[in-house]
Amino acid sequence: MSEEPEEIVEGPWWRFRPLQFAIVSGILLTATFALDRSGALPTAPTVGLYVVSALLGGFHWAREALEALGERRVDIDVLMLAAAVGAGVLGLWEEMAFLAFLYGAAEGIEEWTYGRTRSAIRDLLDLTPEVAALVVDGVEREVPAEELRPGDRFRVRPGERLVTDGIIVEGTTTLDESTVTGESMPVEREPGDEVFAGSIDLTGSIVVEATRSFRDNTLSRIVEMVEEAQDGKMRTQRFIDRFSSRYSPAILGLGAALGVVPILFGGDPAVWAVRGITVVVAGAPCALVMSTPVAVASAISSAGRNGILIKGGAALEDLGTVEVVAFDKTGTLSVGRPAVTDIAAGATTETEVLSLAAAVERHSEHPLARAIVAVGDDHRAEATGFRSMAGAGATAIVDGRTVWVGNVGAARAAGVDPDEIARWERRASELRAHGKTIVYVGSDGQLVGLVALRDEPRPGAAAAVAALREVGIRHVVMLTGDAEPTARTIAAALGIDDVRAELRPEDKAEVVADLEATVGATAMVGDGINDAPALATATVGIAMGAAGTDATIEAADVALMGDDLGALVDVIRLGRRVARISRQNVIFAIGILVLLVPSAAVGILSVAGAVLAHEVSELAAVGNGLRAHVRRSSLVRERGAVRAG
Repeated sequence: MSEEPEEIVEGPWWRFRPLQFAIVSGILLTATFALDRSGALPTAPTVGLYVVSALLGGFHWAREALEALGERRVDIDVLMLAAAVGAGVLGLWEEMAFLAFLYGAAEGIEEWTYGRTRSAIRDLLDLTPEVAALVVDGVEREVPAEELRPGDRFRVRPGERLVTDGIIVEGTTTLDESTVTGESMPVEREPGDEVFAGSIDLTGSIVVEATRSFRDNTLSRIVEMVEEAQDGKMRTQRFIDRFSSRYSPAILGLGAALGVVPILFGGDPAVWAVRGITVVVAGAPCALVMSTPVAVASAISSAGRNGILIKGGAALEDLGTVEVVAFDKTGTLSVGRPAVTDIAAGATTETEVLSLAAAVERHSEHPLARAIVAVGDDHRAEATGFRSMAGAGATAIVDGRTVWVGNVGAARAAGVDPDEIARWERRASELRAHGKTIVYVGSDGQLVGLVALRDEPRPGAAAAVAALREVGIRHVVMLTGDAEPTARTIAAALGIDDVRAELRPEDKAEVVADLEATVGATAMVGDGINDAPALATATVGIAMGAAGTDATIEAADVALMGDDLGALVDVIRLGRRVARISRQNVIFAIGILVLLVPSAAVGILSVAGAVLAHEVSELAAVGNGLRAHVRRSSLVRERGAVRAG
């Protein structure tokens, strides 16, 4: 097999130069063969045409063979060149041309396929516009996309793609971010939200403030990282490379010995020289060498186009061995922000409780306050005189009443009757047992009601956990710094029975190391840099929601650009598929060598037969490798249904 192509391969296969040479070689070979068999050509012109056909067929790969010889290496190209030259020396002109044509055609197909697989991810860059509508002091003008710098503002209208990453500063819209995150459903975006290059504006006109230059946007970094990842080799591939570097010279030596030694003992030179050449052709380990690179390139490119970054063949290989998946909770299995789950009212209504709480919390930046405001803002009354109570809550004047919002300490500070507090605490304890945080609401010395909040499970998380078990994951565990009741409540809702709570970042790393030692290869899934110790300790570290986050991407072996846990199932399946395809190709390639080399040595196989079998096996390995791509499962449809609902 020739060197893997580094250049971008574009256009249809018939425009790929190595294949053009092979096509012309094949046409000339066919015509010469027909004329030769019909007796229409004398011997000399026939030989000349066969030689020209051989030169055309071997134009590309023969140059690489000569380069290898110049570097004192014996590789597959050298084996095939030796066989072709040997056939010519023996007067086997037809076989020489046939070998050069078939090997040239197979190599051309292989290089075009591999090059297209490697460069397919670069097609993503074509999705970003070449011009941007720059907005300066309210005036728009078109500028080349390359001129955008962080801080510049640009307008995006419905149907257009975002030129680069940024923050929405004006307008609301719905975006299709599937190019970057792999998320199949559109998402709502408003001022303050982060957006990414290549996303499609579906509904509203927005103004975006660029946070990255055109050449440094998320889409460009995805392409760069995938291209780098494709150069990383699996352990299987490194073994094959070492094997081939020793095996190829051995086969060349065997062919030479077979063509010379028997003659020294009276053997027929014509017979044994041909057998030696046939052994060299039959023993070239092209299918073996191609057993993993195409599968790896196909898998990593496909994953990149689906919002999944796999940092090299080694990470891909490790994915195929994972038996344990350990999840961080907050932001990974859960949404990562609190939401109102329950409202309890005393002498008033639940709407009144929520309205009073939202009126006060409107002035607070606390995450619990934002969650209450998000639900109760439609009913919110006006509040004045807001004042924070350190460690307890906040108070304000609402419709002439003093309203306070906070924990049980705030109730005691407001002078609420202890018996009344005790009655409410019984209800609060029931909610806390389900991992909920309680916010009391009171007015003028009375408890009006309470609001319960909790970080809820991520939509589709339970389906993802179940799907992981279906693909062969033996053990699923949750690792979290949260309190035990909260952790167990979320875990029970998701079908996870192994929960490790109240962990510090270094504790998570220790748990992962213990899981690897006692259960098996472990994948750690987290969403932030605080999970970095555990991500680094695991067999495979997988970062969730990594779009736009350099630190998270760097810390992990695999980065899921979106927040979709279904992509985790997809990438585990992909790792297993690549491992399976690679094993199939290796076994197939070794089997072919075991069959062909002895057959050639004893004279069962001709030169032409060896060439044909050799190239067919190589193309079969390439074709099998191309099956290694992301297959979005039925879980994708379930996730879409969740969002649509």
